Amino acid sequence: MTSSQEELLPGTRRALLHRIAVAQAEGRAPSLVASVARGGRAVWHGARTSVDGHGPDENVQYRIGSITKTFTAVLVMRLRDEGLLDLGDPLEKHLPGTGAGEATIAQLLAHTAGLAAESPAPWWERTPGTLRPELGDVLGEQPLLHPVGRRHHYSNPGYTVLGALVEQLRGAPWEEVLRNEILEPLGLHRTSTQPQAPHAGGWAVHPWADAMLPEPLEDLGRMAPAGQLWSTTGDLALFAAFLAAGDDRVLSAESVREMRTPAAPAEAADVLDGATYGLGLQVQRRDGRLLVGHSGSLPGFLANLTLSVEDDVAAVVLANCTSGPLLGAVGADLVRLVAEAEPRIPEPWRPLREVDPTVLELAGQWYWGTSTFGLRVTADGLLSLAPLTGSGRRARFRTNGDGTWIGLEGYYAGELLRPVRRQDGSLSHLDLGSFVFTRQPYDPEAAVPGGVDPQGWRGIG
Repeated sequence: MTSSQEELLPGTRRALLHRIAVAQAEGRAPSLVASVARGGRAVWHGARTSVDGHGPDENVQYRIGSITKTFTAVLVMRLRDEGLLDLGDPLEKHLPGTGAGEATIAQLLAHTAGLAAESPAPWWERTPGTLRPELGDVLGEQPLLHPVGRRHHYSNPGYTVLGALVEQLRGAPWEEVLRNEILEPLGLHRTSTQPQAPHAGGWAVHPWADAMLPEPLEDLGRMAPAGQLWSTTGDLALFAAFLAAGDDRVLSAESVREMRTPAAPAEAADVLDGATYGLGLQVQRRDGRLLVGHSGSLPGFLANLTLSVEDDVAAVVLANCTSGPLLGAVGADLVRLVAEAEPRIPEPWRPLREVDPTVLELAGQWYWGTSTFGLRVTADGLLSLAPLTGSGRRARFRTNGDGTWIGLEGYYAGELLRPVRRQDGSLSHLDLGSFVFTRQPYDPEAAVPGGVDPQGWRGIG
């Protein structure tokens, strides 16, 4: 429990500072800065630096690399929500002539379009963007390395294509659309495509000596939607809060939840690591928690944003070195430290505003064959179905307004739940995607597929 809604306990603050101090020292980062957000706002900020008397605060810009992709994904989701595209549309429908037109918008967002990981040489992160002025220069002569939709293969050119798609449908540069539709509405005044003072300089640290070398600073040009942005821990804490709850000025809670949902087939190694990818967001299981966010790197900089929606804790970690500290692990640890030391205080339980007798009649114990399930009517107006013992298929259902319900997640996502009534109006059973749920195991009064043996239940003898 926090001592106030805006302050973490002293022990928690010290543990957070200790974690980033170890990361900066062992990772040999010229500077490392971090923030933790909860309840929609930053509740802690910390920094460690190699320069005496200088400590970067929450307003100092660092380059955030591929966290930029999440911003681009939000712009694409806005186009979807406005009806300007469908995530199932092939790219060719909106942006013809790329050579990757059979890939869908969703596949590009989830890195399953089969595109190459990088643009053709020379290495785009350390050379001017003017070397790649057109999409063809980014995609190369053979854009597809893998069959479309078959595997998750992270692709920087894929997000360059999505940025071009935004420009095509908005009729304005990606940077302008980003500023008008995300940065200004969310108040991210210290996030920009070009560095704005105060900002950190990017360094390479020698792997075998405590020596540093300045990294070149390149404008990525066409590749900007994949990694151009500069930001601060203060701004990214606000952005993390948006990714948790949505903001109707930018994107609804339902749409950001869709972004957080796994959308890519995991490689075998990813299954072992508990990692996958959503729509512009990395998804992983760590320390028993579901974490979403994104990492980023460019020569001279590392960045990480990690969010646990369940715990209402987000962490942002930025460093100005090409390699060294493992910021993904640091971010996950910062979330864990707060979540374990100061667990989220749940909202008060509140009853339904209105009780519909026909809906209340659905509540209670049901049997699918011999498996026991409980169906609850929750205060948010949904139905929640879950096994009463052990693990099994569980889901929530939203009303269709005609007496039927639609599954929202898991095995029953999109499946229809239909209460079936007898001629006298009494409730007989539930039909869930052809599965029959009855009040008694294999209820002889219900229409159980295959019928019920008329001799009923019996013993061995």
